[in-house]
Amino acid sequence: MSPARTRSRSRWTKDAWQLLSLPFILFIVIPIIALFSRVSLADLLDTLQQEPAQQAIRVSLTTSLTTVLVTLIFGTPVAYHLSHPQARFHRMLDTLIDLPTVLPPAVAGLALLMAFGRRGLLGEWFTILGFAIPFTPVAVIMAQTFIAAPLYIRAAALGFSSVDVELKRAAAIDGASRWQVFRHVIAPMSWMALLGGCVLTWARALGEFGATIIFAGNFPGRTQTMPLAIYLGFEIDLNVALTLSVILIGLSFAILILVKRFLHNHTEASPASEEF
Repeated sequence: MSPARTRSRSRWTKDAWQLLSLPFILFIVIPIIALFSRVSLADLLDTLQQEPAQQAIRVSLTTSLTTVLVTLIFGTPVAYHLSHPQARFHRMLDTLIDLPTVLPPAVAGLALLMAFGRRGLLGEWFTILGFAIPFTPVAVIMAQTFIAAPLYIRAAALGFSSVDVELKRAAAIDGASRWQVFRHVIAPMSWMALLGGCVLTWARALGEFGATIIFAGNFPGRTQTMPLAIYLGFEIDLNVALTLSVILIGLSFAILILVKRFLHNHTEASPASEEF
């Protein structure tokens, strides 16, 4: 086959794949365009000046960022354990971590309520100690963490497992402890995976609805996040629901673009820095 014919066939194959991918791309883009077309700048500014919208935005940002911090602290050891396939109970733990991602969020919320509610498995002990978890901001964070943390754990575990074993062995031979190997070798070489996992966790926590409304309720200024305010606005004022939806999409999209751009620039700069 001649080179010209090979190039022509390759180009035709590429164009065919682009055409085949177009329906799904339009399936995602068209609803978003339809949503944005219903909201004017005046509507956006008017909604942002309303106290309920400001409260929902504040609760969403506060709880979702707290969720990321909690996940980073408590999820990193789990991810490190999962990065070692030879570890005890690895397969069971691996399956358990993925379970919240396939559970219906309403089931997750009900499970949290049965565990930490006032008459739940552990809730009675918290009640005796004077702590009430359900229908509080803590419940929002717990619901978000239950649903979103597996995304970070999975990404971090892949990042940890990608570190060259020889580098870890060399650091251990030089006298580094396990903590020092993790701190000075594994974590710095996995930071892109950790950042990506944090962003995915934050985005998922920001959009969490089902588990939150069952375990934390829908109290304005206290547990009402943006998705819950959208749900309430859909029943009372569609314009508010549309505006908050646009804000939520815009905020999520902007953060994802910034992070992806940062990671892309870092990836491009790495070969040059290594050569230098």
